[in-house]
Amino acid sequence: MVIDADDAQRLRRAMERVGLRWEPQAGDRFWVPDRDLDDSVFVVAEMTIDVIEATGGPLIRFNGTVEWALDSIAASDVVWLPWEHQLRAMLADRFVTLEALGGVAGGYAVALSDGSRHVHVDPEQAYLAAALASLESGAEGRG
Repeated sequence: MVIDADDAQRLRRAMERVGLRWEPQAGDRFWVPDRDLDDSVFVVAEMTIDVIEATGGPLIRFNGTVEWALDSIAASDVVWLPWEHQLRAMLADRFVTLEALGGVAGGYAVALSDGSRHVHVDPEQAYLAAALASLESGAEGRG
């Protein structure tokens, strides 16, 4: 399941508040807002979409295989859609465990070192909820 646009934007804002920045890597997913591409998810792949360093920061280049007229775009103008393992890495030492929940509803719970649990039917979404809670509490603590 891919993180939805609203949650991705919320994650981006929370990361910015605490000074975290996405460093695009091969395999990363992203979407391009405000360009009539809201339904398209792109993946950084060296053959088709790569990242180069430019004066203003990372630049994501589309290498001729994309059918729309966009040669490149600043990484700051796209929204990162992290994978489950990237969200888990973002939690760092705050992450305790991912638990598969039984029962009719099933789902997953991500437990953090502060004792909180973040539950969702999709493990990626459970990690996202935990990451957002962790970042947003850290942002509030700094502000």
